[in-house]
Amino acid sequence: MTLLRRKPLRRWARLAGISILIGATAAANAGEWPERPIRLLVPYGPGGSSDVVARAVAAEMSRDLGQQVIVENKGGGQGTIATTEVARANPDGYTLILGHVGTLAVNPSMMPKLNYDPRRDFAPIVLLAKLPMVFAVGGNVPAKTLPEFVQLARSKPGEINYGSAGNGSAGHLAFEMLKTAAKIDVVHVPYRGTGAQVNDLLAGNIDAAAAGTPGLLPHAQAGKIRIVAVGSAARLSVLPDVPTVAEQGYPGFESSQWFGLLAPAGTPDPVIKRLHQAAVHALDTDAVRNRLAHDASEPSGAGPAEFAAFIDAEEQRWGRVVKDAHLSIE
Repeated sequence: MTLLRRKPLRRWARLAGISILIGATAAANAGEWPERPIRLLVPYGPGGSSDVVARAVAAEMSRDLGQQVIVENKGGGQGTIATTEVARANPDGYTLILGHVGTLAVNPSMMPKLNYDPRRDFAPIVLLAKLPMVFAVGGNVPAKTLPEFVQLARSKPGEINYGSAGNGSAGHLAFEMLKTAAKIDVVHVPYRGTGAQVNDLLAGNIDAAAAGTPGLLPHAQAGKIRIVAVGSAARLSVLPDVPTVAEQGYPGFESSQWFGLLAPAGTPDPVIKRLHQAAVHALDTDAVRNRLAHDASEPSGAGPAEFAAFIDAEEQRWGRVVKDAHLSIE
């Protein structure tokens, strides 16, 4: 009788051992992440601030992770096309989105039929950087300062226009803030990305624009456009002679865009931690720091919890701007 009982016990022990081995193998495989390249979608076209930040960080993260982080520009729909794709992607850490003030903090207030929920559909990884907005006028516009531009706009209500990277983009909201503060009537011309917007500013097809420094600074340095104000609280080291909007008669004015990495909700915590670690390491490299400093961007590195709280606060702040400017997109 005893012998008859030992066989099932030995069989159970062998099965238990196999189960433990399978579990250990699965854990080992999970620890080997990533095993293939990672897609990083940028929700705007090439040439803008989002593209610059994404490519600088992705290059260094690739070295740290031992797999390529491949940047894909997928503009359109005010950034919703790429953002929605990542919200619906497999939560395995191989598809990421470059989060942006426009897609995460502005769109929820501007678009009542948004296909994603910034809180529910994503796992925040890291806040990468903040970048002050700058305001520029084309070479054919006679204004050399912000007060002169405001005076010109007031003398021609509804005749002066400005471009942005798209409806709901950081440049769009920054200029709407300026319109409200300065009480001017200028017409918004949305583009699919900063590159197209800047090309038309250079060609004289639009009068003014708001964007981050990467898209506008080189052309200002070449004398093709003029930057008349910066949206930060203090002047920028790369533009020491350009006063802030606040300095030029609008105290308390501040407008910056920001960038961060997010994964689909449900991505395993160990993967989120590994991505955060790689991103922070990238921000500490000379290559990324120098690139961000060149564009007057401020690196952050804030982790998942802090980044999530930041997104919530920004959504409330920009929601008020959207409401005050009576903006909406169907």
